Amino acid sequence: MKYKIILASNSPRRRELLAGADIDFIVDTRNNFVEGPEAGVDPHQVPLDMSIGKSHGFHRPLAQDELLITADTVVICPVGGSESKKYASAFASVVLGKPRDADDAARMLRMLSGRSHEVVTGVTLRSSTREFSFSDMTRVHFKELSDADIAYYIERYKPFDKAGAYGIQEWIGYIGIRSVEGSYFNVMGLPVDRVRDAILDFEGRN
Repeated sequence: MKYKIILASNSPRRRELLAGADIDFIVDTRNNFVEGPEAGVDPHQVPLDMSIGKSHGFHRPLAQDELLITADTVVICPVGGSESKKYASAFASVVLGKPRDADDAARMLRMLSGRSHEVVTGVTLRSSTREFSFSDMTRVHFKELSDADIAYYIERYKPFDKAGAYGIQEWIGYIGIRSVEGSYFNVMGLPVDRVRDAILDFEGRN
């Protein structure tokens, strides 16, 4: 490859996925971007905005032979009735980020229990002369989760670094997910097939 690829992410899952596609890269997470979506933004736009912000917040200019990859993943859960009023959502859905603590994780998992939700990842690839961003969406169907299952998962797996308080590749995915429509790897944090295609496009090989 003519580009040296930089992955600007602390996520071990994104590193695993990129490495699994036999893509050579280094990790550099130094960044000046302050994460936080603007009020009133469509939840589906949030991860794309965050990936672009992270890209432009990279701590230094890129060299001519460098290609920077940034990403952001959110879980979007539909809300209705009293929940709509609670979250004051103009879009009848709410973005679930990383839980603050065990109680917040349990709240999120109870919201997801017995429902379908969307996982959206925004990705930005940027060189010194070019920039390309896209988002990918996967629909995940959860069965009803018991309070005991939720408590066990949080205590055993401590999903505090995961959007929506769960990792599909962990125990909760084995026992709780009925079906997945779209990229499984996108739910893990990176639609790696599309990322590879975008890298090849930058390389002029598509």
